[in-house]
Parts: sequence; C-alpha cells; structure tokens
Amino acid sequence: MRTLPVDDPGTPDHRSPTRYLTWLVRIQAPTVIAGALLGVVWMLAQAVMPAVVGRAIDQGVAARDPAALALWAGALLGLGVVQAAAGVTRHRNSVFNWLAAAFRTVQVTTRQAARLGATLPRRLSAGEVVSVGVSDVAHIGDAIDILSRGTGAVVAIVAVAVIMLVTSPPLGLVVLVGVPVILLLAAPLLRPYRRREDAHRELVGELNTHATDLVGGLRVLRGIGGETLFAERYRGESQRVRRAGVRVAVAESRLSGAEVLLPGLLVALVTWAGARYAADGRLSVGQLVSFYGYAVFLIHPLKTLGELAGKLTKGHVAAGRVVRLLELEPEVPLAGTVRPDGPGDLVDAGSGLVARPGELTMVAAADPRDAQAVADRLGRHAPGEVTYAGVPLADLADLRDRVLVAVNEDRLFSGPLAESLTTTGCGDLDAALVTANAEDIVAAVGRDAHVAEAGREFSGGQQQRLRLARALAADPEVLVLVEPTSAVDAHTEARVADRLRAARPDRITVVCTTSPLLLDRADRVAYVEDGRVVAEGTHRELLDTASRYAAVVTRGM
Repeated sequence: MRTLPVDDPGTPDHRSPTRYLTWLVRIQAPTVIAGALLGVVWMLAQAVMPAVVGRAIDQGVAARDPAALALWAGALLGLGVVQAAAGVTRHRNSVFNWLAAAFRTVQVTTRQAARLGATLPRRLSAGEVVSVGVSDVAHIGDAIDILSRGTGAVVAIVAVAVIMLVTSPPLGLVVLVGVPVILLLAAPLLRPYRRREDAHRELVGELNTHATDLVGGLRVLRGIGGETLFAERYRGESQRVRRAGVRVAVAESRLSGAEVLLPGLLVALVTWAGARYAADGRLSVGQLVSFYGYAVFLIHPLKTLGELAGKLTKGHVAAGRVVRLLELEPEVPLAGTVRPDGPGDLVDAGSGLVARPGELTMVAAADPRDAQAVADRLGRHAPGEVTYAGVPLADLADLRDRVLVAVNEDRLFSGPLAESLTTTGCGDLDAALVTANAEDIVAAVGRDAHVAEAGREFSGGQQQRLRLARALAADPEVLVLVEPTSAVDAHTEARVADRLRAARPDRITVVCTTSPLLLDRADRVAYVEDGRVVAEGTHRELLDTASRYAAVVTRGM
C-alpha cells in the first residue's frame, strides 16, 4: 500500500505556475502515466462498444446467425468487464494522484513557511496563507486528477474519428473538423473565467485576513459597542466576495453550457448525416446504430475536455498563489560596517525612487505588490541596489537601527503596554502616540495594562495605530510605512496625515499608500508602474497630469 505524505516532497520549480504544475506531473510521473494509460483503456473500451453492437446487428441479427450474435455479445461483455476494471483502477489511481499533489503542495509550502520564519508575515497576509492551505491545494489536486480522464478523452475522440473515417469518410471528416471547431469556439470563454477566478481568490484571501483581525479584537469591539459596526463592514466585504463569486459562476456556467451545447450540435449533425446515408443505402442498419452510438458517446469525452480546461484554469490560478509563497526569500543577512558621515538621500536604483531628509515622500503603485517590493528593498528585506547617504545598504552599519520598515503584518508583543511600544534608546513615546492618534487608547487602558498575545484585545484599527506609534517612537533615520492607516476611519486618517509630516523633521519618511487623504499631505508623490517610478509631483499635480495615477488613487472612492 502506498503511503502519503512522502518523506521528501522534492524541490519545486516555482519559476511560474505552469512550471510548478509541470513539476508535480514530472515528480509523480509513474502514477500520472499509469492513470493516463488506464484512462485511455477505460475510454477506448466505451468507444469500441458501438462498433461491436453494429457488427452484432449486421452479422448476427440481420444475417440470422446465432453464432455470430453470440460471438459479438461475448465481445461486448468482455469490453464491459475491461471498462469496469479499468474504470475502478483509474479512479483509485486518480484519487491517489489528487492526494499526492495536494499533500506535496502542503509539504513544500509548510517547509517554505518554516524557512521564511519572521519574513512570512511581513510579505503575505494570514488570509493568503490560509487560502493556499485550504482551497488552492484542492484545485491543484483537481488539475492533476483530471489528466487521466482528459488523456483518455483525447485518444477516444481520435479513435472514434478514425473508425468513422474508415466506415464513412464524410462522417469521419465531420468529427475531425467539428472537434477543433468546438475547442476554438469554447476557448474565448476561458480567459474571462481565469481572470475572474484569480480576482475572486484574491478577495477571499483578503476576507480571511479581515476575519482573523475581527475575531482577534472581538472582546474589545463588544466592550465599546463597535461589534455591529464592524460586523456591517465585514458583511460588506463578504458581499464583495459573493459578487466576485457570482461573476466566476457566470463565466463557469457559460463554459459549462458550451460543454453541453457545442458537442450536442456535433452529435445532432452526425446523427442527421448518418440517417441520410442509411436511407440512401450507403450505411447498413448496424452501421447506422453504431454511428448513433458514436455520436452519443462523443458527448462524454467532449464534455471531459471542457472539464479539463476548467480544472486546469483553476489549478493554474491556485498554482500562481503557491508560487508567490515559494518564491519569497528570507531576509537578507546584515554584515555592513560603513557609517555614513551624516543624513543623505535614500536611492532605490531598481525603481528610480529618491527620498530626501526632511521630506514626506509617498509611493503610490498601480500594483500593490510593486509598492511592497520597493519597501522590502528600502529596508533590505530583499536584495536590491539601494544606497543611503551614498553608502550601499549592504555595507551600512547598524542597518536595522537606521532603517525601519513597518507593515500591517507586524505584531504587538505581550507584556505592559508602554514596554511593548518602546525599545532601548527610543524617542518620545508621548509625541509618537499623539502623531499616531493613539493617545486615547493608552489613556483608556493605562500604560501598565497587560497586552495579550499579538494585542488581540485591541481592534484592528487600534492595533494599527499602536504599531504606528511604536515605529515613530523608534525614531529611525529612515522610516518606511506600508499602508499605515488602512484600518482606521477617515477622521483618524486625516489627523494622522496632518501630524505625520511635522513629526519627523530632518528624517527620511517614505509612505507606501494609495489613500488620497495621505497623498494630499505629501511633499512629493512617486507613482510606480511595473516596478518603476513613471511620474513624480504633488498629489494635486499628478491628478491633473497623470491620468493613470488618478485612476489608481480614486478607484476605491
């Protein structure tokens, strides 16, 4: 008996979703090939049955030959036994392939999570990781599972076309031409289906993250009477996911309808043409029955091809999320010894971004992943050509003391609240609390209040303000903030935006955001597309001169 999971899942090829799926097929090649061969036998046994029935009618019934009838009946029975045996074995093999692909994906992603350590929550949200482990592994398993039936379907269609060509070339040509036409007509339905499925999976990951935050702050929400408000917000977000799911279902229903309609039209054409040939005497009664059987049988493999396309599309989207996790690298080791003479510009050669001391610089990106990539390079959490005061970050001494990147995946430490917000040699905590608009939180619970694990007694917005205060209190020479006000209301965000610029004179502050409230307070905004700064200026200048920037920062309003 084969056991799962395997001891060593292997080293995945994560250069692209297609390469990852190909790697799974390659590493499971013996069972995948066996499943494909069994699928071919299973389908061929069904494909040959109409021919056997036709021979039984012509040589046994029409010719009144009991021996021939018994012979072909026995052949039909034998085909039924072969089909049943191959079907059962194929199904067992396919289930094993599904489980092996799912388990292997879980193993490689779990191993990668352990390898990344503290880097993982900085780069991916909890919701995205949960989505990979819960639903994406199932879609990847489906993609590997469908290969056996899909291979059998392709071979069966070719076999039926060859049989029909030999018996009646015109009808065989109808099948040979009709199948590619069906595939061409169905192909345009796959692109919107894949695009909508990808968008839906992203929203599900975001909703999972928000659900985690909501549950973590449930006690506080109940205490301040905010449970209803946040429940309404969550309900609104879940409705976005529902609407995205409906859009996926619409695209899927169109694909499913095409799977039935298009093969049905081909079957009707073959049946009609076969009946005309039989009426003209070009086909015997047995051949007519066989052709009708072929036509009915073709519905199954053609529908299987549609299912193959749908499951491979979902598997490709899921593999893309797995690849995003697997391509992450642990934080770059720190070994610099050079100390700059004084404050200087922060320059990222990869994007073209320049941040100057005393300026509030903000980065707005068309793709949030580009903004995250810039932040990771600026903090040397990812490799890149970045210099501070002319010194490469790789050579900079005390990098973590000089450069701080604060993201929403950061956690509050358990212990007394004041201690969890300060470090040795930090700046003015009171001033930081005022800038982050978090002084009311400390006043309500007290500086000595005990903070539970990850600050779960605070709401998501309160946690975000406290994390911002902690980052400001550290008073680094370079502070990079990633969406620091995404979980707070508009009034709080406006107050934070007004205070942030004055809080860090002579320091470099970079904020990655698409919030118009924050961007409007920036000294300079850098708009990033495809990883490069393509426009710079104030928020209002860019609204007038860069249409794509305006579309990005106003799409959520």
